[in-house]
Amino acid sequence: MDIRIGIKNSAREISFESDQSAKDVESAVAACLEAGQKVLKLSDNKGRLFVVPTEALAYVEIGAEEARRVGFIA
Repeated sequence: MDIRIGIKNSAREISFESDQSAKDVESAVAACLEAGQKVLKLSDNKGRLFVVPTEALAYVEIGAEEARRVGFIA
């Protein structure tokens, strides 16, 4: 699943792929914001950990869960 995180006052965004489901990512973001935590922690499918200050979050875009196609596209 593709996840993109927008950062306030920055033209760039953080983009990575994760093995977590859309529900898991959504609940992690919501729980972080509701609890007033200072950072949001998400990991990608390569084992990297992304730590983003919640005050810098502009948006979190969660892509559709889609299996990758194998083979050639005509």
